[in-house]
Amino acid sequence: MTHETQTLKADPAGIAEAARRLADGELVAFPTETVYGLGADARNGRAVAGVFAAKGRPDFNPLIVHVGDADAARRYVVWNDTAEVLASAFWPGPLSLVLQLRSDHGLSPLVTAGLPTVALRVPAHPAARKLLRAFDGPVAAPSANPSGRISPTSAAHVLEGMAGRINAVLDDGPCSVGLESTIVGLAGPAPRLLRAGGLPQEALEAALGGALGVESSEEIVAPGQLLSHYAPRASVRLNAQTSRGDEVLLGFGPMPCDLNLSQSGDLTEAAANLFDQLHQLDHMDRPIAVAPVPEHGLGRAINDRLRRAAAPRG
Repeated sequence: MTHETQTLKADPAGIAEAARRLADGELVAFPTETVYGLGADARNGRAVAGVFAAKGRPDFNPLIVHVGDADAARRYVVWNDTAEVLASAFWPGPLSLVLQLRSDHGLSPLVTAGLPTVALRVPAHPAARKLLRAFDGPVAAPSANPSGRISPTSAAHVLEGMAGRINAVLDDGPCSVGLESTIVGLAGPAPRLLRAGGLPQEALEAALGGALGVESSEEIVAPGQLLSHYAPRASVRLNAQTSRGDEVLLGFGPMPCDLNLSQSGDLTEAAANLFDQLHQLDHMDRPIAVAPVPEHGLGRAINDRLRRAAAPRG
């Protein structure tokens, strides 16, 4: 179905209109500190189905549900002590927790892709928090881009991929973190890192007082685990020191290149720039080479996205 996609300002009138549209079962993209999310009422099966249709997202890939605070999260899941520790330390922020669903959760089964768990997050972005308060309900919100493509960190990115597919986008400028949330599974006997993201693994381990296990199963148990994901149209070659042929080079640190994630080698800056610079390079319609990025801190999440961007396309 084709929609006229309205751009809303992130002022009181725009936020009220976005909340009204969510309540009416419409699809509204909105900013978070990580990336722009494509929001729908997580209790409304028809609205959630619309998210999958608009993105072309496979229905076995679950969605993250955004809520206003930890008290709201407890309405939907079986809370535990580890959840309390991590929520107290990192919510609001770029952390999603996967927990066992309560029997009376009331969420659409499409949100969870039939799993007995759900990923929950309390975003830190002021506009997202205002929208959640105005809507006063759970909002299912994967990244607001066609499935498998580069994630959006601005309203312009959203419109590039989703104009005509969704009802509205709430525009509040670029996202500050620029990488999707870190996902931690808490439904098993020990916490496990399910997806690297905008909160470094080291910070989680410091809060937990020990090492965090990393999910090794190929089974999809959380969003963002598809092998090919976050991909530009062009091919991507990793760990490149120089470009070859007609490639464009995405650099890191002081080096000659077409675009640079961070001239100073700052991983926080690199994370914030990653998706926007991939969008820019993709518009050049040339193969993309990417310089090495250190595998620590936010570098783990950056490399995770780059490996998925470079993976063979299905």
